[in-house]
Amino acid sequence: MKLRTLLCTGTLALFAAGLLVPPSTLKAAEVPDSEHVSKLISQAKTLAFQLKEDAVLMESFNRMTVSRESQLAAINTIKTDINALGRHNATLKAAEGEASPWQRAVINRIAPYLDEMVGYTTAEIEHLTAGEHNFAEYKDYLEANADYATDLAAMISDFVSYGNAKHRVEHLTEKLEIPEK
Repeated sequence: MKLRTLLCTGTLALFAAGLLVPPSTLKAAEVPDSEHVSKLISQAKTLAFQLKEDAVLMESFNRMTVSRESQLAAINTIKTDINALGRHNATLKAAEGEASPWQRAVINRIAPYLDEMVGYTTAEIEHLTAGEHNFAEYKDYLEANADYATDLAAMISDFVSYGNAKHRVEHLTEKLEIPEK
């Protein structure tokens, strides 16, 4: 009889404790956006747009006659842009612990773009510095680099827009005193 009473009392206590837990703790804890990470992402957007501009300019060389020296200078500029964004992405990775889920998503999506661009940029340099120059392959590398740079800049820009819109909605929710779900 004591065991039955103890079990019933224990079950009732656990059930009551479950009812007293605030609903917010039942959901996965929401991590607020980090202002610091948002600023870093905005800076990454600026770097990505510079990279895009330089890669698109380089790709335009497909349609004009440009000296090998000018092409090498443009490729070195792109290499510098990629390295700058890579260093910045390392800073973002270091701040990932304070990032919200959407901020972590953008941080993790930058590196694959950069990896592809490093490969294409290296191939471009090899084509220009090698004795033989296959123009069709070189053209493909330039187009791929421009496409990756354009997609990277657009992706980061979309995440920045998302973060800004999310912030505005949260601000208006507070201002209008709209109860949360």
